[in-house]
Amino acid sequence: MDIKDVKLIPEIKKAIDELGYESWTEIQEKTIPLVSEGLDVIGQSQTGTGKTMAFGIPLLQKINKKSKSTQVIVLSPTRELALQTAGEMRKITKYMQGVKIVCVYGGEDIQRQIRDLKGGAQIIVGTPGRMIDHFKRKTIKPETCSMVVLDEADEMLKMGFREDIETILSSLKEERQTVLFSATMPKPIMELTKLYQKDPVHIKVEPKHVTANTVKQEYCELKGKHKSEAASRILKVNNVNLAIIFCNTKEKVDRVNDELLKKGFAVDKIHGDLTQNLRLKVLKKLEEGLIKILVATDVAARGLDIKNVELVLNYDVPEKEEYYVHRIGRSGRAGKAGHAVTLVGEKDKARLRAIEKYIKQNIEKIDIPTLDEVKEHNLEKYISDINKKINKEERKGDIYSKVLKELRKEHGLEEITLALLAMNIKLNDEYDVNDINLSEKDIKRNDRRDREREREKDKKSNTRKAKLKDGKQRIFLNVGRCHGAKKTDLLRVIEKETGVKKNNIHDMDVFENFTFFTIDEKDTKKILNGVEGVKFNKIKMKAEKAKR
Repeated sequence: MDIKDVKLIPEIKKAIDELGYESWTEIQEKTIPLVSEGLDVIGQSQTGTGKTMAFGIPLLQKINKKSKSTQVIVLSPTRELALQTAGEMRKITKYMQGVKIVCVYGGEDIQRQIRDLKGGAQIIVGTPGRMIDHFKRKTIKPETCSMVVLDEADEMLKMGFREDIETILSSLKEERQTVLFSATMPKPIMELTKLYQKDPVHIKVEPKHVTANTVKQEYCELKGKHKSEAASRILKVNNVNLAIIFCNTKEKVDRVNDELLKKGFAVDKIHGDLTQNLRLKVLKKLEEGLIKILVATDVAARGLDIKNVELVLNYDVPEKEEYYVHRIGRSGRAGKAGHAVTLVGEKDKARLRAIEKYIKQNIEKIDIPTLDEVKEHNLEKYISDINKKINKEERKGDIYSKVLKELRKEHGLEEITLALLAMNIKLNDEYDVNDINLSEKDIKRNDRRDREREREKDKKSNTRKAKLKDGKQRIFLNVGRCHGAKKTDLLRVIEKETGVKKNNIHDMDVFENFTFFTIDEKDTKKILNGVEGVKFNKIKMKAEKAKR
């Protein structure tokens, strides 16, 4: 079947025409006909390629409006993505009377969701954990579901939801349609498709550019202690209406947000520790223009639909190359020009090179604006603001005229104007270092250190491999820094749950989304069985033997 052969029902056609859809994206063009035919599909494409419409339109075409039972379940990795997906689908159902979509996710009172589910809902969008909670309460009946969609499947697995996903898929009736979307296709995803899909058609959409060619990509080299000042100067010189600042940890988000608030920026934050209610309040402030800058972690920002982002500022270099792509993809959407700047500390050069290799292009190095450049920009902005005020029709002329009349009794116009400007203009930043860019000497020294670090890592890796051959086992754990994991906490939890002493756990590396460590081979079963299902900051832990 070709996309041209898919006849849209009038209600859906009217809705998508109003939304301004003039042509299908590649993933939509290839997927919609297959899902319409009832086939199991694996859709592989990057975020932002139109996947929601790719599965949303055909599933809505097949909804039985006369039945109030659950017909479709859509699984999402985060509540933000679940809410966004439900919102996009509701736009398509604008003229479809009798279709109900309910969104369920953790962090919100389950009783409220139970009330929403009363009377039935044909489509339920939600996160895996909360979906299972409703299954147990029988407020969602999986046995009536004829179609399931796994959206951002790779992200769900990274976040430790594999067991929950398998529980959900096993609860559904066998005669169903299963559609899976994922940006990447690692081995665990392929295992899921073999177990829970029937002869799936694999659609792979290769991005023409790993990063959008509408986004100007730049980076600055600096010392870590100067990052806050550098961010402040870049934000001032660019004078954007909407910017997102990405940090690698929740703690960093809190700190950067507080620092920018002190500097007078209209800023707020989003990360995993905030309640859903607080997140929605922050997003409302963005929509209403009350704040211009959002500071966020990668996990929290995943799935947020924020339009017209002019600048993405990577306060931290992302630990994964694909995170860089997701981050800067927030800017330069719908053909608009975008801008991304990455702050590269003295230890970050190797990661920057890895990103450049991944996106197959060089990122341009720029200098951090000097105080003189910030001062010049502030002056230009102030002149512009005065001109706008002069040209504004509604001014309290009588009050200001009276003040001016009094002042002119003793002073000339130029003297009064200069005094007012001195009272109101703040051209200088309160910082005692003008040029915070790294010198050529610093850059060469850091490059040399990076090479030495890489050589040292290779040595450690080779030593570790040698050790593993001698009765040792490397273990993968599905929690990392983004879940609030620290080495000391993990060692304590593992010892408590497995009985394996901390002293017998070696070479622990805590990364952003996962952790690796080495144990004696004889302790492998204790570790794998002991941590299985144990919750660490609300994440169910899962340990596996690492590939050698």
